[in-house]
Amino acid sequence: MVNCAEVSPILSVVSPVYGCKTCLDELYFRLKETLEKITADFEIILVNDGSPDGAWDVINELGEKDYRVKGIDLSRNFGQHNAIGAGLDCTQGEWTVVMDSDLQDRPEEIIKLYNKAKEGFDVVMARRISRHDSYFKVKTSYLFSKIFNFLTGYDHDNAIANFSIINKKVVGAYRLLKEKNRDYTFFINWLGFSQTTVDVEHDKRFIGESSYNLKKLLDLAFNNIIANTNRPLHLSIKFGFLIALFSFLSGLFLVIARIINLFTVEGWTSVVVSIWLVCGLLMITLGISGIYIGKIFEESKSRPNYVIKNKKNIL
Repeated sequence: MVNCAEVSPILSVVSPVYGCKTCLDELYFRLKETLEKITADFEIILVNDGSPDGAWDVINELGEKDYRVKGIDLSRNFGQHNAIGAGLDCTQGEWTVVMDSDLQDRPEEIIKLYNKAKEGFDVVMARRISRHDSYFKVKTSYLFSKIFNFLTGYDHDNAIANFSIINKKVVGAYRLLKEKNRDYTFFINWLGFSQTTVDVEHDKRFIGESSYNLKKLLDLAFNNIIANTNRPLHLSIKFGFLIALFSFLSGLFLVIARIINLFTVEGWTSVVVSIWLVCGLLMITLGISGIYIGKIFEESKSRPNYVIKNKKNIL
């Protein structure tokens, strides 16, 4: 094993690992081939996010063979975006690439991202020309983007995911963001550094299936919306005013109709329906408010976003 150099690398790669043990050897080989075309001074940071398949053992083995492979072993599964944050907290490179470990993000496309960044951009996001995901995942991702954009006012392109390259200034600014619910692409856009996109090829998963099922996707979408915007509260207020206006106009119409004997009201079905509707809206509004209060409580506890159990080749 070669001893670790004391100089800062030019390129860092951060990749969260969950359920991708069988991908890691191929990922390392392709990253090594690609990065060495740019520079020999690089580091590959693999973050084991509580992977249940023994991925940490493989990361350790790769670290023994090549000191440029560095490992972070989280104490449990903290989620993909917290794992990315753990990796970014340990990077030293002038430029940092963030990518998935399942090889759907092609390591060979890093050269394209790096060359574009050298034109003077702080952030270059990879835009997938065509996605090799299931029809269901593509459609739910598109639907989430539309809802998310509507509720946040953020123009998110669902062809863009985490695959990107950012410079050291952006990494430093990202480390200052300590929210519990973290979305890498949203944070990077919020920081406001000069940014562009590059079209890249997107591959099928090297092996296995995505760990994001419908429940996880819905939870992720819901948490991202609640954490990054208070627009649902504003919408509930506006909708409440509309219901109140509609109720007032309906009541006024019924009073006038009764005075001029336009018709005789024989039942109060409409009243009962209105009461149930308003009660339902009140419960929804209270529920949304309660969720926001819960998020405030969660943030106030100031617990760390992740806990590191072991490290490899990282001081």
